[in-house]
Amino acid sequence: MNRLLLILTVCVWPQLFLQAQLAGGIHENERQTPYPQEWHTLYVNPAPLLVPASMKESDYLQFNLSRDKDFESPNAILSKPVPWLMFNPHRILESGTWYWRVRSVSKEGETMPWSKTYSFQVREDTPQFVTPPFEQFLSRIPAGHHRIYCFLQDSLESSRCRMRNHPDFEPMITESREALAMDYRTDKCPYRKISLMYIHTDYLNTAYTMFQRDVYADKMVQNVRCLLAQEPEQQVLDNDFQAGELAYVLACTYETCYDRLTLGERTQIENIILRILHQYTPHIVGKEEVHIFDNHFWQFTFRHFLQASLAIYDKYPEVKDYLEYSYELWTSRAPASGFNRDGNWHNGTSYFSANAVSLYYVSALFSYLTGTDFFQHPYFQNAGIGLSYSWLPGSMAAGFGDGHEQMNPKPLRIRSAFADLLARTTGDPYAAWYSSLNSRYLDEYETRLYRLASGKQRPASDALPVNAPKAVWFKDSGEMMVNTNLRDLKHNLSLSFHSSPYGSGSHTHSNQNAFNLHYGGKPIYRAVGHYMNFSDAHNLLSYRNTRAYNTILVDSVGQPFTIRAYGQITRMFNGDHISYALGDASYAYCGISEYPMWEKNFANQQLEQSRENGFGETPLKKYRRHIFLLHPDKVVVYDELEADKAVHWDWLLHSPVKFSIDGAHATLVTEYPEAGVRSIARLFCEQDCNITQTDQYAAAPNIKNAVRGEDFSPEWSLNVRFSSCKVTRILTIIQIEADGYKSAEVVRDGNRFRYGDWVIEAELDAKRPAALHINNGNNGVVFSYGEKKINIAGKEYACKRSDASVLYDQVNGSWQMQEMTDCLPQLTGKELKH
Repeated sequence: MNRLLLILTVCVWPQLFLQAQLAGGIHENERQTPYPQEWHTLYVNPAPLLVPASMKESDYLQFNLSRDKDFESPNAILSKPVPWLMFNPHRILESGTWYWRVRSVSKEGETMPWSKTYSFQVREDTPQFVTPPFEQFLSRIPAGHHRIYCFLQDSLESSRCRMRNHPDFEPMITESREALAMDYRTDKCPYRKISLMYIHTDYLNTAYTMFQRDVYADKMVQNVRCLLAQEPEQQVLDNDFQAGELAYVLACTYETCYDRLTLGERTQIENIILRILHQYTPHIVGKEEVHIFDNHFWQFTFRHFLQASLAIYDKYPEVKDYLEYSYELWTSRAPASGFNRDGNWHNGTSYFSANAVSLYYVSALFSYLTGTDFFQHPYFQNAGIGLSYSWLPGSMAAGFGDGHEQMNPKPLRIRSAFADLLARTTGDPYAAWYSSLNSRYLDEYETRLYRLASGKQRPASDALPVNAPKAVWFKDSGEMMVNTNLRDLKHNLSLSFHSSPYGSGSHTHSNQNAFNLHYGGKPIYRAVGHYMNFSDAHNLLSYRNTRAYNTILVDSVGQPFTIRAYGQITRMFNGDHISYALGDASYAYCGISEYPMWEKNFANQQLEQSRENGFGETPLKKYRRHIFLLHPDKVVVYDELEADKAVHWDWLLHSPVKFSIDGAHATLVTEYPEAGVRSIARLFCEQDCNITQTDQYAAAPNIKNAVRGEDFSPEWSLNVRFSSCKVTRILTIIQIEADGYKSAEVVRDGNRFRYGDWVIEAELDAKRPAALHINNGNNGVVFSYGEKKINIAGKEYACKRSDASVLYDQVNGSWQMQEMTDCLPQLTGKELKH
C-alpha cells in the first residue's frame, strides 16, 4: 500500500452543545440578531452588516466599522445614512477583530445614540469576494437607452454576422413569428394577458436585437399601446409576478423602442413603472435584507424591478434610490440567501429553475457595469457541480423540496440553459458536462438572446472531469450526494441525504435526515406525493409533511414547517470504497409552525397542526443518522435515537412499488422487473417492531388539479414501528441487485453482521454508547465510530476523541486515514446557549 496520509478534521462540537435547547435555529427567518458578532463564522469576506428592523428608530441608519473599538482609527468606515438595514463595506477586511455599531438618523440630520458595539473575527481562510461600491456601478451605466442588455452590446455586431449558423436561429424565427401573429388590440382586458405578452416581448426583443428589423420593434410598440390605452388593473398590480412582468414589458419596450414612442407614451410608461415601484418598495426595503429568503422576490421580482429602475433611474430620484438598494441588496444577500457558498440550491432542487435566469442575468449585468466578475462568488464557483449532482441528466432529482418528483420540461430546460451559460462564461467543466447530456437549453427562450448575442462559445471539452468525486458534501445547504458510476448513468446507484440548516418552509420540506436512493435515474426509495398546490390538504399532510420522507417520526409526530426545525450534516467522508455522512436532526421535532402563512394555510383547509396530523412537541433528545454507501451496491444506515421519556419510533421508507415484507426477520424486498433491479432492506434493533404499508395518503391529491403530467400510480409508504422506549439504535442494511448480480446473505452473530466481503459491528444495546465498525476483508478498508482504539492495517490507531468517526480508505487511489468530529453549525442568528 502507499504511504499512509493522515487527515484530521476536528470540528469540535462539545457534548454540552448537543444537550442545549437551540430553539432559535441556525438561521433566523426574520432577523432578530445583529450580524455578524463574535460567535458568527463569516461565510464570505467582506461580510455584510445586518440589523433587525427594531433597531431602526428613525428615517435612516448609519453604520460605523473599525479595527479599533473606539472607532478613532483613520481607516474607520462611516457610512452615509441609508433607509435600509444593511451595509456592505465593499472592501476586503483584514484578518483579525473588527468592531461595528449603528445609529438612527432623521431626515433632518438629527442623530440618535450609537448602539452597543459589536465585534467579529475575520479569519484568513474565509472565502473572499469583494464588490465595488455603488458609485462605480452607477458611473458605468450607459447614458442612452440600451441599458437592460448593455452587457451584450460589445459583441452584437460580430454575433449578428454569425447568427444564421447558430443553433438558436431557427427557434428564434419560429418564436418571433408566433409573437407577430398575436394581436392584443382585440383584447378588452390586455393587462390580464400580461404573462403572455411578457413572453412575446422577449421573443420580439430577441429578434429585433439580432435582426434590427422594424417589424419586431413596431409590434412591441403596438402591444404596449394596447396597455397604455387602459388604466392598469389593480388585480394585476397586486400580483407580484404579474407586476414584475408588466414592469419588464414596459421597460424593455421603452428602451428598445424609445424613439418610436411619443413623449406622452414614454411618460405614461414611466408613471406606470413608478406606480409599481411605489406600491412594492415599502414592502421590500427594510424587509428583504433581513428575511432569510423571500422566494417570489428573488425568483423574478428582483430582476424585473431592477430592469425597470435601470431604464428610468436618471429621471426620478426615488428610482435611483431603489436602484442603489437593489445593488446593495444583491451584494449583501445574494446569491442563494448570502449564506450559501456550496453551489447547491437551498430552497428545493426543482425550484432552482425559478431562480436561474435572475442568477445569471444579474451577475452578468453587474459584472459588465462594475468591471468585477460576479461569477467569482463562491456559490457560482461550485454551481456546476451543484447542478450536476443534485439532478443528474436523465434522472429524477435528488428529491427534497417542492417539485422533487416532477420531470417537467421547463425546469429541465432552464437548468440546462443556466449550465450552458455558466460553461460559456466561466468554463466550468461540470456545467459543460451537464448541459451536453441535458441539451434542452436549445429550446429555452428566456436565455436565447444571451446565447445568440454574447459571442461566448462552449468549452472545447464537455467530458466529465477525470477527478469528479463520488460524493459531494454541500455543507451550507445541508446535503450529501453519492454516485457509483457517473460515466455510465444507466448503471449508476445514487444516494442523496438531506439535513439542512435552513429548516423547513417556503419550497423546502420537513425532511431532516431523510434519504433517497435511485438506480439508473429511477427511484428505489424516495419521498411520495404530488406538488399540485402549495397549500392544499395533500400538500400539508402528505407531501411536505415528514411522513412523506425516508426519515423517522417520534410518537407519530414529525417536523413542523419552520426554520427552527433544522438539521445539519456534521461529518462527511468521501473514500473510493466508502462514502459517509452523519446527520443530526435532534432539534427538528420542535412543535408547530409559528409563521402566519402556514397558520393561514392550515385554517383555510380547516386543519390543525395537531398530533393526529403529525405536528406537536416531542421529548426527542437525539436523532443522529449515520449513512453510508459501500461501493458499489450497498447502503448502511445507523440511527441513534433518544428521548426524555418512552416513545414509539416510526422508521419510514417509501417506494414506487409494493414491498414484500418478512415481518419475522424485518426484511423488506422491492422488485423492479422492467429495470432489472431488486432491493433488499434488513432492519436490526433490540426493540420489537410492527411493519405496515399503505398506498393511501393522509390526504389524497385532488386529481382535478393535475396539470403537470402527474403520474398517479400507487406509491407505497412503509412504517416500521418500534416498541416504546427512551433510547434505541437501529441498523439498516440495504443491498441492490442489478444486472443479474445477486447479493450475499447477511449473516448475524450478535452485533456482528457479515455480508460478502463486508463486516459490520453495530452497538444495538441502548445501555451502551453508540458505536459502529465497518471493514472490508478484501481491500482493507475500515470505518470506525465510537471506538478509542482501532486496528488499521495491522497497527493500532488511537483516536483523538472517542466519539470521532474514522475512515481508512483510498481517496483518488491514495490511502488515507481521516478522523473527524462534529463541525459546529455556522450560525447567522443567536448565540448557542448551554
